[in-house]
Amino acid sequence: MGIFNAFFKTTAPKEEKKLPWIALSAIDQLNEIEQKSKLKTQLIFKHSTRCGISKMVLNQFIDRYNFTEDDFDLYYLDLLSFRAVSNEVSHKFQVLHQSPQIFVIKNGITVAHASHNGINQIDLLQYI
Repeated sequence: MGIFNAFFKTTAPKEEKKLPWIALSAIDQLNEIEQKSKLKTQLIFKHSTRCGISKMVLNQFIDRYNFTEDDFDLYYLDLLSFRAVSNEVSHKFQVLHQSPQIFVIKNGITVAHASHNGINQIDLLQYI
């Protein structure tokens, strides 16, 4: 069997990493996020479920995310299912809509944001 294993690597599938996502699906949650950001930094990840680039960036974000629920509240917004919420996020936090996109909310305002590959360039550690 040794030669068989050399040709056909038999490794266990990669375990999927789970993040402490909070579903963002209602506009009234944005006021909660604004208020909670006065005590703990809030992150909003806007994702397009039909976009390959968005999926790639999301997977990279998940792989690199190494924080706990004590560090951030982490919101996930499916912008195709909740377009009105997505529009209001952009309006309330004063950032032009992009997809995918991340917002870092602290003390009621957007202190950082990025879209596409820039999402994984943000040093989230500095916002804890």
